[in-house]
Amino acid sequence: MLLNIAELSVKSQEYRKQIIKMIYDGGAGHPGGALSCIDFLNVVYQDEVDFSKKHRSRVVLSKGHAVPAQYAILHDFGFIAESEMKGFRNIDSRLEGHPHALSIPQTDATTGLLGQGLSIGVGMAMGKKINKDESRVFVILGDGEMQEGQIWEAIMEAGHYGLSNLVVFVDKNGLSSHCKACEQMNIDPLDEKFKAFNWNATEIDGHDFHAIRSAINCAKNEEYKPTVIIAKTVKGKGVSFMENNPQWHSGVISDEEYEIAMQDLATMGVE
Repeated sequence: MLLNIAELSVKSQEYRKQIIKMIYDGGAGHPGGALSCIDFLNVVYQDEVDFSKKHRSRVVLSKGHAVPAQYAILHDFGFIAESEMKGFRNIDSRLEGHPHALSIPQTDATTGLLGQGLSIGVGMAMGKKINKDESRVFVILGDGEMQEGQIWEAIMEAGHYGLSNLVVFVDKNGLSSHCKACEQMNIDPLDEKFKAFNWNATEIDGHDFHAIRSAINCAKNEEYKPTVIIAKTVKGKGVSFMENNPQWHSGVISDEEYEIAMQDLATMGVE
């Protein structure tokens, strides 16, 4: 049974706390992009990934620095023990700073060097088509990552082969590592660019669970084209001093900042 919207919201709130705690305990990490993508990543895993099935949908976190979001979910699903969560980015820990499928197979793909994840996803989707596997591949990209040339080669290939089992989320939080993404390289109009390569494209509020679920359902009804869901998000969502602040693309969370962040998240969504 699918979680209702209130239940999804509670999950995301708990995942955000886990993200902050992991990065605080680990001594460093990338909170901004993990907090911006967690809502739609939450829906993808809750609705679309059934780990009990051999031929299940796959999730490729191409923006691999946001892996605390993925670890928080996989911990909730029982694949990462509570005792491991404090070891994020530590030597000899399975919880590396980017997804490593040899250490944690449920991450589905080893990523880290931006621009490569969509190519991995295209290969997975093509393999599923060939094998008549009706499950899907979800790829999570960052908007800064859209500046990579390899991304556009993969977009062209997916559109050419009509990989309707491929669903891409672009986490469009508007910020790259140190500035606005558009100041480095303007990628807009992103939806029109995807459409030119034979993709179905839609833009949503990436923190609206109704919109996220609806966009995924539309993608599942598409028979001839891959789908991109451009999710407009807030980098650092839920933590007051991190929101829309490029300085929190990565960083070290102090004791005082940790307390503020956890207080913010404890009251997130409470009116």
